[in-house]
Amino acid sequence: MGRYEEFVKFRQEMNKKILQQGPLEIKRFFGLDEQTYKAGALDEKTKELLGLVASMVLRCDDCISYHIIQALEKGAKREELFETFSIALIVGGSIVIPHLRRAVAFLEELENKQKE
Repeated sequence: MGRYEEFVKFRQEMNKKILQQGPLEIKRFFGLDEQTYKAGALDEKTKELLGLVASMVLRCDDCISYHIIQALEKGAKREELFETFSIALIVGGSIVIPHLRRAVAFLEELENKQKE
């Protein structure tokens, strides 16, 4: 099982447990997160790319992976992702570089999956 499959499986399993067992505050936060990324004045792809920048600057590899998946599903192209990576690097500085490496490796894994 590749990183993508492991990530998706773990995320789905844990989100299910959290939402079944968690208090109302957790459920509301998850709901707010879902609503925030729906189209409004900004389209969904743009919102995912913004989430990707924030995730890279905050150095959250799980969030980076999630937003890469979502951005691709919303139609983002490789060039758009790399411009997004550039913004994250400028905003976050060199501390973002290790996360940039993992982001590019994850993107390449997803691209290879699409070719299969």
